[in-house]
Amino acid sequence: MKKSLIILLGALVPLICAAQRPQLPPPPENIVHSFRNYLPAADDGRSYNMAPLFFIYPDGRLDKAAAEKLVEELGMAETLKGNHWSVFVVNPVGDKYEAGKDFEAFKQLFNAQYTVTNLKVVGIGAGATFVNQVLAQDAGAIAGILTVGGKPAKEKAYPYPVPAVVAGKGAAKAAKPYQAANRPYEAVEPLLKTVISAETPLGDIFRTAWDEVFSRNYRFNNEGHTWYEGSKYGEFGVYELEPYMIPEHFGVERRIVVQERAGIKDWLWYEYFPEGTQDAPAKSVPLMVLLHGNTNDPRTQAETSGFIELAGEEKFVVAELEWQGSETHGAMGHDGIETVIYQLLDKYPQLDPSRIYAEGLSAGSITATALGIKKSHLFTAVGGHSGGIFAVARFCEENALLDEATQKSGFVEMPYCSVLGSADKVVPFIAPGDFKGNGYLKAWNAYEKMNGVPVVSDLDFDVDPVFGFALSNRQRIVTAKGNNIAVETGEVLKGGMPVVKIIAVMNYGHWNFKPTARMMWDFFRQFSRDPQTKRLIYTPADK
Repeated sequence: MKKSLIILLGALVPLICAAQRPQLPPPPENIVHSFRNYLPAADDGRSYNMAPLFFIYPDGRLDKAAAEKLVEELGMAETLKGNHWSVFVVNPVGDKYEAGKDFEAFKQLFNAQYTVTNLKVVGIGAGATFVNQVLAQDAGAIAGILTVGGKPAKEKAYPYPVPAVVAGKGAAKAAKPYQAANRPYEAVEPLLKTVISAETPLGDIFRTAWDEVFSRNYRFNNEGHTWYEGSKYGEFGVYELEPYMIPEHFGVERRIVVQERAGIKDWLWYEYFPEGTQDAPAKSVPLMVLLHGNTNDPRTQAETSGFIELAGEEKFVVAELEWQGSETHGAMGHDGIETVIYQLLDKYPQLDPSRIYAEGLSAGSITATALGIKKSHLFTAVGGHSGGIFAVARFCEENALLDEATQKSGFVEMPYCSVLGSADKVVPFIAPGDFKGNGYLKAWNAYEKMNGVPVVSDLDFDVDPVFGFALSNRQRIVTAKGNNIAVETGEVLKGGMPVVKIIAVMNYGHWNFKPTARMMWDFFRQFSRDPQTKRLIYTPADK
């Protein structure tokens, strides 16, 4: 288990160097049982990203053996197979649950975790009453609640909506405050659902909760900081609610491909085929290539970017590649990525060679940025989250990229979409007096140069207080995420054609912001590339 934990933390290392892990407070003394199911390195199942964390409040105090039996009775090991997950069975602090003391113990347990991204709370009997009457009152960081046989809260509606499953005696009455809190948002956020379960054995109840609510979402907080840096309870406000990416939930088939290579490490990639794309007509389906961040699990972008959910709607195929390499698989690098794409085109005749796109996270964004310049004959458009051009030869050769962009200027057009968080401390955003040498600005300038439009490297924040230079189609988009998360966006035009799109997620840290997957795709889909001449073709979205 210790080795698996080290691997997990190593995978959360930011772009180039590891963040210092904060000193964590000890967990409260009322934890009677804990278990962390960190899977060994595997190609199947889910990644460690946003792994479910369960706090279970039983019907009174249990000893360790009884707590273990409760977890077994819930059938968690079987239901959660293929997922990383953790569980704490939490006794009352005293002989019975007391609102003040047990809420403080809840906060202490919350703060004792390195990160909390997918917290599910389960209450049974008296524990369900505590959850209904206390924890549900402040559920802004809770991704899902299951209560069995608890007494209802007195309130008509809880302050924060939260996905919930209510079962056992009196379930209909106990569910009313959850329903009242969720109902105003259900039309725009289907994850906010309340389920009343008629199941009776605990194992069946838990399976229903997992299938209908727990496996559908997670909550994490990237507002004002980066989630994997950790935070204390209530420090950054209400957490975002996002879909937990199980491909089958979105009508997508995942295929795992390991390609053997004689004498060296195998290559690994994942293919995602939405319904209707498996046997589509020849050259009719776009291909989106996803690239994970530095040392991340290779499923990271598929599971956290929003592109798999979007692929299910828009019917494009996705390939996420282990481009960087790991202990078990070889690094593809830029040339290897190109080789795999050509193999995919040969293997799947339905893929359209004129519509091949790439995007990534952090180091994957740096790599996608480099691919658009180095492999402009192959890709139609590229982009990424939280990364641009940096003087790090491991990911891209800055001088070589800038030279190549210069050589291709006026001859090769490559649309580029840059997504970034204004609160990113790993790869900082531009700011007045602090933009010289900025990696995002270098990327924008490289693509301005390559696309043959004026290069703006000297910023003036009187012209635009966010970007420091004038952009066309300038918009501010208010989101329903977090407390203060908005999107600022604009485009660099060549004639009437957008060649660079910039999407700044304000007050957001270093990570994917799922709603921008749709924005990036709507930009990408306007472009194709003639397979013979390699020239860019622009078809505006309104035509």
